[in-house]
Order: sequence, then C-alpha cells, then structure tokens
Amino acid sequence: MRRRLILAVVGLVALILVVHDVPLRTHLRRVERDRVITALERDASTLAAKAQQLLAQSNPASATTVSGVTLAALVEDYNATSEALVVIVDRDGGAQAATDPTVAQDQSYLNRPEIASALLGNSAVGTRRSETLGEDLVYSAVPVLTTDSVIGAVRLTYPESVVNARVADRLRGLLILALISLSLAFLAAFLVATSVVRPLRRLRAQSDTIAAGDLSARATVEGPIEVRELAASFNDMATRVEQTLAEQRRFAGDASHQLRTPLTALRLRVEQALATVAEHPNRPATEVADDLEAAVNELDRLARLVEQLLALARTEAPGATVRVDVDGVIAARVEMWRSLAEERGLEIVNEGSAECIVDAMPGALEQIIDNYIDNALDYAPAGTAIVISVSRTLSEATIRVGDRGPGMSSAARERAFDRFWRGPESQNRPGGSGLGLSIVAQLAAASGGRVSLRENPGGGLLAAVTLRVVSPDGTPR
Repeated sequence: MRRRLILAVVGLVALILVVHDVPLRTHLRRVERDRVITALERDASTLAAKAQQLLAQSNPASATTVSGVTLAALVEDYNATSEALVVIVDRDGGAQAATDPTVAQDQSYLNRPEIASALLGNSAVGTRRSETLGEDLVYSAVPVLTTDSVIGAVRLTYPESVVNARVADRLRGLLILALISLSLAFLAAFLVATSVVRPLRRLRAQSDTIAAGDLSARATVEGPIEVRELAASFNDMATRVEQTLAEQRRFAGDASHQLRTPLTALRLRVEQALATVAEHPNRPATEVADDLEAAVNELDRLARLVEQLLALARTEAPGATVRVDVDGVIAARVEMWRSLAEERGLEIVNEGSAECIVDAMPGALEQIIDNYIDNALDYAPAGTAIVISVSRTLSEATIRVGDRGPGMSSAARERAFDRFWRGPESQNRPGGSGLGLSIVAQLAAASGGRVSLRENPGGGLLAAVTLRVVSPDGTPR
C-alpha cells in the first residue's frame, strides 16, 4: 500500500511537471527569440544613428567623426559587448564595416533580402536560412537615413543555435528544478505514506489479534487525524464487543444455573411420583397427584423463567422507537392493576399529569410500569397506597412508582438491576427469578433512558424511569 501511494504521488507530480514544462519550453523559445529580436532592433537602430555621419561621407570606411570614431571602431566596440554579428553597408549595398574579418571592402550584400529591404527604407526583422553559414539566422536590418534619402543600412544577426542554446540553458534549469521537485515529492510521499500506512498496519494487526480470540487487544491512536479517529472508533468497537461477549457469557452461565434448580426439582418430583407408583401400586391416587401437582408447579416456574430470559434477550437488540403518550399509558396501567390491588387491600393512585410525549421502544413503558407495580403489590402492606407520579423538564420525563413497603438497603438498590440477583427480602417470594428489574433496565436503555431506585420519603421504595421527551412530530426537545 505504501509503495502504491508513493508511486501515485510521484506520478502525479511528474504529470504536473510534464503538463507544465512542455508548453513552457515552447513559450521560453518564443520569449527568448522575441527578446533577441527586440535587442537586435534596438542595437541596430543605435548603430544606425551612430553610423549616419560616417556613411554620409564620400569614403565611409576610412571616415572619422570629430571625436575620431570610425565605422570599424563602432563595430569593434559593439562586438565587445554582444555576440551578434554586425554588417554596415553603404547606399549601394557594399560592406563598409563588419564583425567578420573575412568580409571584403565593398563586398555586395544586395542579395540579402533584409539588407535590400532596409536600403529601400524598410526595417526588417525575422529568421531566414543562411547558405553561407549553413544554419538559420535571426536578423534585424534597419536603414541609415538622412533627411531626404537612405545612405546605408545596418544589419545585426544571431545564429539560431545561439537562441537555442539560451533556451536549452533555461530548460536545463527547469529540468534541475523538476528533478528536485520529484525528489521532494518522493520524500514527502514516503513520509506521508509511512505515517499513514504504519498505524493502519498496526490497526490491522490488532484486528487480526481480536479475530484470533484476544478481545483485550487495542489499537494505538496515532498518525493523521483520520487514522486516529479510525483507531479510536476501532477501540470503542472492540470494547463494546468485549463487553457484549462478557455479558453473554455471564448471561449464559447465570441462565444455566437458574434453569438447573427448577429442572432438578422437577426431576425429583417426577422420580418421587414414579417411585410411589412402583413401590405402592395400591396407594390412593391423591398421593401421586400431590407429586404431579408439584411437578406442574415447577414446570410453570420453569416456563416463566424461560419466558423472562427470552424477553431479556429480545431487549438486547434495540429496534426502532415510537412516540408514547405518558398520561395515556399510566392511566391504562392503573386501570388494569386496580382490581388486583383492591383484592390485596391496596390503592393505586395516579398523581398529576405530565402532558408529554416520550421516545421509547414499543411496549417498553408499559412493561416497566407493570414490573414496578407488580413488585410494589408484593411488598406494600395492606391499607397503603401505591402512588404513580410524573415530573418533567424540557427534555426529559421521569415516571415514579412509590410504595410503603420495607424498602431496600442502599447496597441492595445498587445491585437490584443485576440479572438473577435477588435481595434477602425477596428470597422467599414465590416464582421470583431475579430478572424482572434486569428487563426493566434493558428496556429503558434500549429506549435511550435510564432507571433508578431510591428510598421513598416516609418509608418504602421509589422506582423511577426517565425517558426523552419529544415533540408530537418526533423531534427531540
């Protein structure tokens, strides 16, 4: 992966350089040619102005100015500062001074089109093939003018190879910069790839470790921010998986332990009934019926336990939540439990109104309230009341079920929602499994809420569930 990333980055930089430098070469060639031509035009015009006084004389080649300057001196001075070749001709096209020492005095240059054009009074610039030199020339030819006529011409030429050499020098610099850019791109890609790939490889190694069964493995949070976020998410996922598997193992162990007791009792009852029939076939059926009835009771207990285990398992896979009318649910549950409460000499009181909608799993609030009321009915003394109250804030609603029973100690309240845990006051409760409050806690958590138990002011227990309040259209407040 690191190699592919490095190659991708370096290839991208190389493509950018090619796309940039190929047109740049053509542009540099054009710019350099234009620069040379502009310089030749300027220098030719300057030399023409200096040569005007000398060419106006009858023998320009030997003529001098007042300060003693000759055409040959003008050409020599210019040749000292420039690589351009100079030819100065008179009005007849005869050479009067030239950089090239092989040019003869009065050698005709009328066959050069640029000089012929200049002697007609037209400046000429451009490129043409020189048969004498065997290569292309970049030239600038300008006329030497007096007030009424053309008395000569000045031509400056550059071999095209000189222009190409200057372009090559610049391109050589570009090539060096391109190589430096590619080297820096390779170095940057290597560093970035290493910083990205190394933590990803370590993350993959930790993933393989977890897949092999070691759930304690965690990734090191390092590298770029995206990789750090990925590692943090991976660690959170690994922690949740470890906790879930630990809960499942604990649940399986507790369930097997809880199922063993009613199964053992059921087996003993059935064996006892069989032994009674085998040893005393003439005994009354009522004796055998007692054992069978006890066996049926154990079957009922086992069925309730299995049903609660299935209910608890279903709550561990939260589904979609729905909007629930708190007042409507409380009114319905009070109406359902009122008759049973009256049979036990108790009263169920619904205090106040919340007038709110909460977000919960389907049936969750009903099951939670039923479980709280069921527990309260078992422990509340006759002649007291079970009070259901609601309070709310802008974002949450809390439903409380309070009784005047014996209550629970603080240590017992802390463990009351653990699976299969039963407090001392509930050990003798018939049919109890220690799963009711666990189911309540799981339902609340699946609905995004929370549960709590605390001491009821004045005695007894106050069981509560808190859920999120939503607007009628389902938007959380």
